[in-house]
Amino acid sequence: MATRDIYANTFDEDVQTSQHSCPECDGRVTTNTHETVCDDCGLILSDQAIDPGPEWRSFPEDQTNPERTGAPLTPSLHDQGLSTTIGKHQDGKGRILPLEKQRQLRRLRREQGRAQRATTRERNQVRGFYEIRRIISGLDLGRSIRDQTCALFRTTQEENLLRGRSLEAIAAGCVYAVCRCNSLPRSIAEIARFAQCDETSVRNAFGVLNTELGLPTPPPTPRLFIPQLSSALDLSPTVRHRALDYIEQARERGIGNGCNPAGVAAACLELASRDAEERVLQLDLAAAADVSTCTLRKHRDALVAVA
Repeated sequence: MATRDIYANTFDEDVQTSQHSCPECDGRVTTNTHETVCDDCGLILSDQAIDPGPEWRSFPEDQTNPERTGAPLTPSLHDQGLSTTIGKHQDGKGRILPLEKQRQLRRLRREQGRAQRATTRERNQVRGFYEIRRIISGLDLGRSIRDQTCALFRTTQEENLLRGRSLEAIAAGCVYAVCRCNSLPRSIAEIARFAQCDETSVRNAFGVLNTELGLPTPPPTPRLFIPQLSSALDLSPTVRHRALDYIEQARERGIGNGCNPAGVAAACLELASRDAEERVLQLDLAAAADVSTCTLRKHRDALVAVA
């Protein structure tokens, strides 16, 4: 009587059967967490595979948290949030530390700060990221824009574009470049109000980034400024939709090509507010669009002439 193999019907969770066959003997190929091997001839097709899954297993009856991966990376910090935080006055149980221990921790924090910013490159990155976070906060933009801007600043530093240029201007130029890439209606003048440099420096920095890095920055259109301007002036949805119709007419007739798109949007809003009989001052429209009243009237007259 032949001996029955008691392991013939067992199942290993770490072993998965591949649909591909062995290139040598056309046998069955299985893959586990370490390697892919042929069961017939023993040929190792690949090894040291990266396991993208978690290192833990969670069960419904388990009350503990098995996750040991830590916090996610923070692109807006120069060390991406991987540094250690040294406490000040209390230990892990909340008890007040002795004065000698507090002085020792103060010395450790000082040395750690020096080690984190040991080179000029790291110190410039800390200053640049601080300037970016300050501008992003002033513009009330989201975390995604902040992280993209910090990543762009890091790329700029890797391409050696900071040499001989103002760090504050490059940081503001990165903010404007990311806004352009995400089709956010933010003008250079608006960003320069929160930056520690003038408008010309921000424009020159953006020109360097756009030329050297080849950024996918589409030109801003007047349509993008309609929601921002109408919200700032508290206009009704009827005025907003009517202004979009005027913008479509201006696009078909080529009005405003090569001009400030915010000024064209403000002119369309003025005409739309007249149609809806909502009172809005030209001075308020020009201030919200950051253009002069003369520019606003010029675009308005051009739209009226072709209407």
